[in-house]
Order: sequence, then structure tokens, then C-alpha cells
Amino acid sequence: MRAADRGAGASPAPWCGAFPCVPTRLATIRPPRRLGAAIALALAWVGLAGADDAAPAGAATWKAGVARAVITPTTPVWLAGYGSKRVPDGALHDLWMKVLALEDPAGRRAVLVTSDFQGVPRSMSDPVFERVAAAYGLGRAQLMITFSHNHCGPRLGDDLIDYYPVDPEQETLVREYTARMIERMVETIGRALDDLAPAVLATGRGRATFAVNRRNNPEGDVPALRAAGKPLAGPVDHDVPVLHVTRPDGTARAILFGYACHPTTLSFMTWNGDYPGFAQLEIEERHPGTTAMFVNTCGGDQNPLPRRTVELCMQYGHELAAGVEEALAGELRPIAPALATAYRSIELPYLAVVTRAELLAITSDPQAARGEAIKSRWATRLLTRLAAGETFPAAADYPLHAWRLGDTLVLGMGAETVVDYALRFKREFGAETWVCGYADDMLAYIPSRRVWEEGGYEGGARLYEYGRPALRWAGDVEDRIAKAVHELVAEVREP
Repeated sequence: MRAADRGAGASPAPWCGAFPCVPTRLATIRPPRRLGAAIALALAWVGLAGADDAAPAGAATWKAGVARAVITPTTPVWLAGYGSKRVPDGALHDLWMKVLALEDPAGRRAVLVTSDFQGVPRSMSDPVFERVAAAYGLGRAQLMITFSHNHCGPRLGDDLIDYYPVDPEQETLVREYTARMIERMVETIGRALDDLAPAVLATGRGRATFAVNRRNNPEGDVPALRAAGKPLAGPVDHDVPVLHVTRPDGTARAILFGYACHPTTLSFMTWNGDYPGFAQLEIEERHPGTTAMFVNTCGGDQNPLPRRTVELCMQYGHELAAGVEEALAGELRPIAPALATAYRSIELPYLAVVTRAELLAITSDPQAARGEAIKSRWATRLLTRLAAGETFPAAADYPLHAWRLGDTLVLGMGAETVVDYALRFKREFGAETWVCGYADDMLAYIPSRRVWEEGGYEGGARLYEYGRPALRWAGDVEDRIAKAVHELVAEVREP
């Protein structure tokens, strides 16, 4: 049986055959020694937690359900990202999708999917939304599909389609794997709904400081700056929001947590969940019976620096897990059992739609084709679409969610949002607001006005990497997003 098809929350099993067994690879990895004291303190705290922390049975007016499924590919689907052919050579640990379902006393429901995917394209999420609506009666406002943006996860559908060399066999493998993942996600959502049972929800906030604004700090300079104790430049969001879900007797059920940072510590060919994967493993080891779930808040312009070693990846995972423990050890704020959800798809206009002449200029320049293979593949593909009679839209559909859990506000934003969005919306709606990027559709970087004006990778002319029929967004995308978010928040905060 394929690992990706084990489902039903199966425990990770040794994966042998074409790749090394997972336990064998894990057995060779140890946390950095200097983290030992922190781990011991955290484990001591866990040991002290007991029956005194249990909520009274009368407080359990929420219902919560949890389900999980292994998504580690068993066929040689390439690893996603980095614009190259990346054939997997094994696994450090399994990849997962996890689902948290919530229901308030009035029967209103919301379902959150988290995953170790690099990016879920609309061509995958739309079928999931349609099937979940048909099977379980949940509308778009009630379901949010998130992905960690892990670059050691598999390709999916047409996400970043022009990133990779054209390989018919690979495209077939990706289509087959994506189809399995659509079925797997719908089935796992159903199991989470079946698992709904009385629960207590509480929220807190910790901190982790390894995220660095990559726009303002050259990667090679960061180790020396850190060693010298010098401050790093640029905006960051080092908050670690935590949602703790327990049963009425205090039994752990789920720990949802977030952080704003690219999961790009590692760039090799081995399946793993990067620092969020190691953080979830550590949290689940500390809290037996719980399911740890990660959301990438607004990390589009944030990197874990320095990086490129497994030891650093494990260290960052540990630092994030320690931030979660900090929140759990602090004063958790109970969440009243009342739920409201809202959703809107808005149009984000392009600065200009690419023309046939511009595409021909790209494909006819041998130097450009050699220097920018992604752009050349993009132009060739779009010319084929134009030749087939297609016309390109002047804007892209952009998904936005607002959920209110008690008085806790959760925002969901599509794709790679930069950190400015989290900082802005927490100023405007309250410091306890969760601002989650990487939801529903991996359509492109989403710059703030500041980043758009500065240009650079996240704000410049790079939309072609995501297959868009344009090079750049219009300059008012932040204003359009903020207007819609304020309207959605007003909707869910209505009495």
C-alpha cells in the first residue's frame, strides 16, 4: 500500500524500497547540544501539567474534530520550487495534511486544512471546495485550505507550471498524485467532521526570532550580524499564535500554531516538512495524543537565516516549538463558543496584460532563453494559448477569508503575502488577530504598497514565474485587499 494512500491517521511506517527507510534517516539526526537545557525545561513543564489544568465539563460548548493523513509521495514526483528538476532521494520524515473541524452550539461550522505542500493551486482547491460542498454541505466561507509553502514537498497540479523542464512522464505523475490528494483531502475533511465532539478552545501567543526579512538583509551577512549582536533590518513578525483544543477532561486534542517565515531552510532532494515539520514532531512528542498543525502567517518576504543544514532546520523547528510551549505555559485566553465565517473573491488587476509581441520577443531572443528558462517556457506556453484563440483576463481572482471564533479574529489570504499585511491588520483589528497567508490558491507573491514601490523579487516583475499573463500587479492591490478585508471583518463581527 502506498504511503500516500495509508490515510485514516495512520502512524508513520518505515518507507523502504526505492528510498531509504524513514526511521533509519531520522536515527542519524540529533538536536544541537546547546538546545538540551531548553528541551529539558520544556519537558519538565509538560510533566507538571496535569488534572488541575482541565477545563470544567460545563465549559465544553464547542465541538472539535481532528483528522490527519500521510501525503508523502511513493512515486518520483519532483520536489516543488527552486525552478529545477528535483528528483526525490528519500525522506527525513513523513509529510502530512491535517484537518481541524469546529462547530459552535448553533451548529455553525468551520474547517481548516493545514498541509506540508509547497503550494496548492486553484486547479486543486476548487475541486475540493466543490466536493466538500456536495458531500458535507460546507460553503467556501466555512473551509480554508492552507499550505506551509515547504520547498521539500511535492509538486501539485499546475502550480508553478513553467518552473520545471517539460517532462511528459513527470506531468503524468503529477496529475495522478494531485488527483489522489484531492480525494485524500475530501476524505480527511469528512473524518474530521465525523470526529466532532465537545471541546474547549483557548488561545495564547509565544515568540520565535529566527525569521529574517530577506529583502533588507543579505543572506551572507546575517551570521556575522547575529554573532556581533547587531540588529537586523526590515519588518518582521516574530509572534507565534497558538490555538489549544482540548476535551472537557483536559485531554489534548490539537495545537494549532503559526509563524511568518518561508520553510526554505533546506533545499536538497529529501522529503520533509522543513522547520514546521520538525516543530510539529516535537510538539506531538511532548503532548501525546495531540495533533500539531502549522499555518504560515505572512512570511512571503521572510527567510530562516542562516540555513541549508539539517541541524539548522531542526534548531528552528525547536525554537518554534519552544514558542508554542511559551504560549501554553502562559495565561491562555478562553474562546467563547460563537462562530461566524465570511468569504470573498476579489479581482486583483495586472499593471498590463502581456502582448503577443512581447511574448515573441522573449522566445526569439536566444540569450534570454538561455538566461531565463522559466520565462522562455512561460512565453512559449502563452503563445500557444493565444494561437488557440484565448484571450487573457486583466485581473486575477484572489481569495479572502474572515473567521470569528468568540472574539478571536482569523484572516485567510491567498498566496505569498508579505509581512506588512500581518502587521497592518494586527494594528487595525487587534494584536490577537491571526493573519494567515498561503490559503486556497498559490497564485503569486502579494506585495504591500511599500514592497510594490521598492520593487525587488516580491514586488517586481516576476508574475511570469507563477504563470500569470502579466509581469506585475497594479500598484493598488494592497488598497483593494484591505477594503475587502475590512468589509469581511465587519460582516463576521455583526451581532
